[in-house]
Amino acid sequence: MNARDLARWTRFAVKGGIGKCTAIVDCVAEEMGEDLMFLKDDEITVLMQLPEKGSYLGHCEGVVGRFSAKDVRFHGKLKKPVMTKRTS
Repeated sequence: MNARDLARWTRFAVKGGIGKCTAIVDCVAEEMGEDLMFLKDDEITVLMQLPEKGSYLGHCEGVVGRFSAKDVRFHGKLKKPVMTKRTS
């Protein structure tokens, strides 16, 4: 992920993303730079659902990465993302 995309996702995470979840297990990143690493009971901000079934992009402890739905408990229903064009 390039620096520009990372900054965009981090700003979206600060606004709450599309929802929150809590880790139910420790998860060590298998692919550095791709997977999200977290510990049990960490809160993760959900940024988007990925095309792979059960995979999401999330933000935890200042890091953006993908994680599996089986490793977390969602806090209610996720919001539908609304894509808007930024104006300069």
